Amino acid sequence: MIENKLRIIYMGTPDFAVPALRALIDSHHEVVAVYTQPPRPKGRGHKMQKSPVHDLADIHDIPVYNPVSFKKDKEAVQTFNSHNADIAIVAAYGLILPQNVLDAPKHGCLNIHGSLLPKWRGAAPIQYSIWKGDSQTGVTIMQMEAGLDTGPMISKQTCEITEQTTSQSLYDELSDMGAAMLLPILRTLSEGQDLNPEIQDDSLSTYASMLDKTDGLIDWSMTASEIDQQIRALNPWPGTHTTLGGANFKIKSAIVARDVQANINEVKTIGRIFSKQGHVLCGERTVLQLTHVQPPNKAAMDFASALNGQYLTVGDTLGQDK
Repeated sequence: MIENKLRIIYMGTPDFAVPALRALIDSHHEVVAVYTQPPRPKGRGHKMQKSPVHDLADIHDIPVYNPVSFKKDKEAVQTFNSHNADIAIVAAYGLILPQNVLDAPKHGCLNIHGSLLPKWRGAAPIQYSIWKGDSQTGVTIMQMEAGLDTGPMISKQTCEITEQTTSQSLYDELSDMGAAMLLPILRTLSEGQDLNPEIQDDSLSTYASMLDKTDGLIDWSMTASEIDQQIRALNPWPGTHTTLGGANFKIKSAIVARDVQANINEVKTIGRIFSKQGHVLCGERTVLQLTHVQPPNKAAMDFASALNGQYLTVGDTLGQDK
């Protein structure tokens, strides 16, 4: 069949959305416009910084639009309609799209979502899949509708979550996966074939709410595996932390210690550091080994350096203010 050139609007903001845009630029299709969040102040100098998607669009001279809202800006909707797009591709864009925007392109809007829908709808699916101990996750490309990640599913691909997986590593893997999944779908559309989407089973849905810094506080009564999942899920943002002597310590990385040489039978207090190797007693008498920490107002360091610098000592109880 003849594959026609599609006029595409791309809508995305962070690094996660960059590989898919790059794939579209490298294809024979035409990216007629890019929509992304406006430049924001960053760093100590609060210099205005464009999004990664904005930067890539600029390199390729693609027109970029930064509406703050479609619901409140009729002109933004009119401009969107004026592109006469065949389809819009959305990946971690950051704005809710009203129905008049969803309906504007000939084939509607497709979303690259970082989970195996209907599991983990919402703002933080990648983090939640690690945090809640899933053994696998993946990417779903779906047809967007007014509901939150409720649209019919067009394509799915899975990947494994291991004990080494962090949110950052999973972001990178899933962003590349989503980009690779996109072009076959566009080929089907451009050849005039049906995408045959699958309706989601709402009864199986779970929700991944937006994260904030309070999510990073470690509860040492949780098991070592649960805390390890939290640390890896919230790395790099918002990060995990604990208190000690009224100070806040960031826990950068750790591993579940299944074969502990020290005699943990002598350790009675949850959160107690009981070895020079950084072993901490957790819930259900499981043990987590701290590997990298960040004391207050210091750079991140390995546990041995924190011990040598007397930022932490064997016998300290984490999670206590005194």
